[in-house]
This record gives sequence, structure tokens and C-alpha cells, in this order.
Amino acid sequence: MDIALARTFLAIIATGSFYSAAEKLSVTPTAVSARIKLLEDHLGRQLFVRNKSGARLTVAGERFRRHAASLVQTWESAQQEIRLPLGHTAGLAIGAELSLWDPMLLDWLILMRQENPSVALRVEIDRQERLIELVRDGALDLGVMHNPPHSDDLIAELLVDEKLVLATVDGSSHTSVVDNYVYVDWGPSFSSNHDAALPQFSNPPVLINFGPLARSYLLSSGGKGYFRLGSIEKYVTQGAMRLIPDAPEFSYSIYLVHAATREVGLIELARNSLRKCAVYRSSIER
Repeated sequence: MDIALARTFLAIIATGSFYSAAEKLSVTPTAVSARIKLLEDHLGRQLFVRNKSGARLTVAGERFRRHAASLVQTWESAQQEIRLPLGHTAGLAIGAELSLWDPMLLDWLILMRQENPSVALRVEIDRQERLIELVRDGALDLGVMHNPPHSDDLIAELLVDEKLVLATVDGSSHTSVVDNYVYVDWGPSFSSNHDAALPQFSNPPVLINFGPLARSYLLSSGGKGYFRLGSIEKYVTQGAMRLIPDAPEFSYSIYLVHAATREVGLIELARNSLRKCAVYRSSIER
């Protein structure tokens, strides 16, 4: 079977309609319809019911969903294995959200090259929605992300329950001064908890939705804000930043996500290395 048929089937599920799937795949809606018709002819079953709101799976479509994901993942794995660099016996592709590459993914990349030099590595940084899509399609073996959505076709394992802590570059250790506060957007859960605990900071003069940028801004211009403890540990050790005592702390759980149908060998290898990095970071933060 043409792997494009399975990709098109999964794209419709991901986007909710034939038209949106066509945009995603950069083909015409007519091409999408033709591919699904051919797939349904191969399987002898109708896979979608189309209506004004989009497309929904039939019972047969639901049954085929897991197999389609497995087909695409197997194809992606075959391509990766064939393209392996000379002298490498396996390949591993991992992705992470923008705010999580520093230092966790960097630590993992260094450790993997040291302990498993025969494994070729591919690392991607992207939005959570895109990472989930790539994991589902088999283009990534693993994704490292905060608060992933629940899904029957994905397995999400808690990697580390990190903390968001209030840190400052200035001499002041008070939590009441708003003028030099930088609001770092760590998502809806943080926002609601933050505003409840610190209502005086609910309308700050500066808002940044990317942790590394906010950290660089503070180091250059001063101020205070909430950061992942692991991402500022070295600056605290060097004295460039200080933790504000008695300030509220917030949980920021980081998960390892992979497809339920993925083979466990390389997944286990990557999981063990990521946990080593997480344990190491936790030990030096204490």
C-alpha cells in the first residue's frame, strides 16, 4: 500500500477535515478525497463520514487508526535505518519544546554521544503540537514536553517534576516590587496558579513567552521572574542570579512521550539517559 494513503488518513484525523488535511499535506482536497477512496477500496470499508463540521471516523476507521500509525512509523524507521551514517548501527530521533532544550536536551545529547557512539542522533526543537504530530507519524521516536495531552495512541511518562522558582538579578530580595518584574509565560496552569498566589504581579510591565529570552533579558537589564530551576542553576552558582527566599514555587512537570506502538529497545536507551540527566540536575540543584 502507498504510505501516502496512511499519511493522508492520519492527517484528516489530526486536522478534523479533508480540506484542512489537504492544506497540511500541500495537496488539493480532490487529491485527499481520491486517496481516501483508494484506501477504502483496498480495505473494503468506509473510513470516514463527512459532514458540515468536518469528518469523523467510522467504526472501521477507528480500528484502522492504530494500524495506519504503525505503518507510517515502520516506514519512517526503515528510512532512518537505511540513511544511517557509516559506522552507526542504529538511529534515534528526539524532539523537545523550545523551553526545555536548556539544559536537559543538551545534557542528554552529550551523554548519548559519550555512552552510545554507534547510535546516530537527530534532535528537533519545536512547538508541542508539532512534536506530538511527529511522534504520532513516526518521524520522531520520542518527545520531551510539558503537560502533554492525553491520548490512547501515545504513552506519556513523567521524567522530572521540576520547579519554577522566583529569581532576581537585582539586589532586592522582596516579592512586592512590581516595576522590575518580568512575567515569563509557562502556560495556562502556571498562569492561574501564579495569579492566585501573586495577584500583585498579574499585570506586569514586561511579558515574555520564552524562558531563555527572559533569562537573557534579566541578566542584561536586571529584574526578577520565574524560571525553571534547572535552567538557572549555573547562574545561581556563579552569583549572577539569586533565588528569592520564601517566594511561592510552582510545579513544572516534564514528560517523555512516545507512540504506544513504538519498539521499546531504543526508547529504553533514550529513557535511561534522559533520567540520568534529570537525576544529575536534581542532585546539583540541591
